[in-house]
Amino acid sequence: MSEEQPVSLVEPPKKKLPLPLKILAVILIAIGVLFLPLIALVVVAMPFAFEQASETYGTMTIVIVIVELVLMLVTSALYILLGVNMLRDRRRYARQLIEVTITLSIAQFLCDVMLVGLSAVDIWALVRLVAAIALMVYIDPSLSEERQLKRKLRDMETRERAEEGTLGRDETGKGYIELDFFNLFWIFVVASVLGLVIETIYHMVVVDPGVYQDRTGMLWGPFSPIYGVGAVLMTVELNRFHKANFIVIFLVSAVIGGAFEYLVSWFLQFAFGIVAWDYTGTFLSIGGRTNGMFMSMWGVLGCVWVKLILPRLLKLVNMIPWKWRYSLTTVCAALMIFDAGMTLLSLDCWYQRVAGDPIQNAVEQFMADHYDNEFMQNHFQSMSIDPSNSTRTS
Repeated sequence: MSEEQPVSLVEPPKKKLPLPLKILAVILIAIGVLFLPLIALVVVAMPFAFEQASETYGTMTIVIVIVELVLMLVTSALYILLGVNMLRDRRRYARQLIEVTITLSIAQFLCDVMLVGLSAVDIWALVRLVAAIALMVYIDPSLSEERQLKRKLRDMETRERAEEGTLGRDETGKGYIELDFFNLFWIFVVASVLGLVIETIYHMVVVDPGVYQDRTGMLWGPFSPIYGVGAVLMTVELNRFHKANFIVIFLVSAVIGGAFEYLVSWFLQFAFGIVAWDYTGTFLSIGGRTNGMFMSMWGVLGCVWVKLILPRLLKLVNMIPWKWRYSLTTVCAALMIFDAGMTLLSLDCWYQRVAGDPIQNAVEQFMADHYDNEFMQNHFQSMSIDPSNSTRTS
């Protein structure tokens, strides 16, 4: 009678990086090497052109140009590092570099919108963003391990953790949850919906009793992205403080929420001439973009989020079948990015129509036909638009 062979738990050899990704790595290095010195020369020359440019454009416009050039410079350097790490198959470092590159690309895109509005080039930027997210998911070593020989054993453990509601918890103990794309994306979605519900109720009960106002922040769907992004920021920053007392969580949440609210207000005004809220004259108002009361509300929301909602959110997310988790997340993320892109496009076309710019292409005509000024004002009821408040150069 032969003895039953034990199941081997030895990790299988790591799968080598596919040839197309090696070619992509070489292209990234070439792009970085080509553009890094060119952008560096422009950045060095900017101070000499500052005085002459200030006669034509405002100071804030020039500052945004300089910031965008610096972001492009850093991104070019990161392309070189990313390409090198991909060729050396250092996936963990490559994933981290992709995360930083995505962040800088988004910041560069926002600067570009504040300077010239939206253009066909920005569609390519959204395509690059989706491709970068897909690359990050593929190259992540923690995700690729799940496709190896130990998957069946890990699936058994995963099902148990899902039933217990602990799937997605940080097993190292350094934080409450694993800060991966899957968790953070669903945090964004759930918080965007909850934030919209809370803000709508607050307006009906406190601001204008009995009067409903559409507080949505996206062109389609019941989403208020300021709360979604705010929840992601608070989760990232407060993850290590999940065991801290309420005072620490309150203060950190108040600062993060207030700063983010200020920056969103700043971006909307300079990019589209939009004022979505104005707290001028209220207690501890900071430029009318945030104030003491709403910073305190962000602090309270942070405490409720970390101590009450986040643990229950993990259980809700764990209801998604394991086999669908990443495919469903990828599809939903692509749809959300498309929704965000169409939202920015609708705001950009709204700005151009109010500014008196003529319709120049089929896209602008489509937006004018389906999302005209009346629709935009009714859909984004809390917003008022004045092109003279923007920092655009065209």
